[in-house]
Amino acid sequence: MGAANRSLIDLKLASTQKAAKLTGSARTMTKPVLLLLPGLLCDEANWAAQCADLAGMADCRVPAYPTLDSIEAMAEHVLATAPPGGFAMAGHSMGGRVALEVLRRAPERIERLALLDTGFQALAAGEAGEKERAGRHQLLALAQSEGMRAMGTQWACGMVHPSRLGTPVFEAILDMIARHTPAMFAAQIQALLARPDASALLPQIRCPTLLLCGRDDLWSPLVRHESMQRAIPGARLEVIELSGHMTTMEQPRAVSQALAQWLALRHG
Repeated sequence: MGAANRSLIDLKLASTQKAAKLTGSARTMTKPVLLLLPGLLCDEANWAAQCADLAGMADCRVPAYPTLDSIEAMAEHVLATAPPGGFAMAGHSMGGRVALEVLRRAPERIERLALLDTGFQALAAGEAGEKERAGRHQLLALAQSEGMRAMGTQWACGMVHPSRLGTPVFEAILDMIARHTPAMFAAQIQALLARPDASALLPQIRCPTLLLCGRDDLWSPLVRHESMQRAIPGARLEVIELSGHMTTMEQPRAVSQALAQWLALRHG
């Protein structure tokens, strides 16, 4: 992203934050809680830029569920550790699937929803599903035999825009992967392979919903998010240019700007 584009995004973000603060101060001095759900082999670093950028607008919290082996258990953990009452919620990748399960279980608590670089369908039947299962188990075998960073070096090459390879952003993604263990990886793979289907849930969503996807996301492609937009009433789709799957780290300011606008939307 060029310097001019970065400056424009920074200006838009500052303007949105200022407007939200003025609107919020008229209603309450308490910032809304924003839960930021990390994806597969991700942690707080997945959302670090957004936590910093949105600190003036929301009480940002990043749940952790690295050892849990089902989407349902992850969703229960999010609900059990969330503060009382309602909250906004954004999920990236696997975190988006967890967010949908949280919504299924407690729709009355979700004030707004953002789904980033994610999906909603269960494991495909037949050859496609078996191909996914074999690919994930192959990566797990590599992690068990050569270590998490070696696995991540191979896997993450297809998760980012080609321009990110060999950059500090790519190294930060590898560092994040390396903070996990093969046992954690196995648990999360099990969760994803047994993931629930949320197709029937999408048309029932009534809160302000943002869908966000990297233009060059090969893992959770744009066409899937376009399908989700058609299914969710009133959903807005934001496409992040020059980004693969890891939008929150590849283009952090653009993602923060989209989330700031989403947080500023009036509802109800």
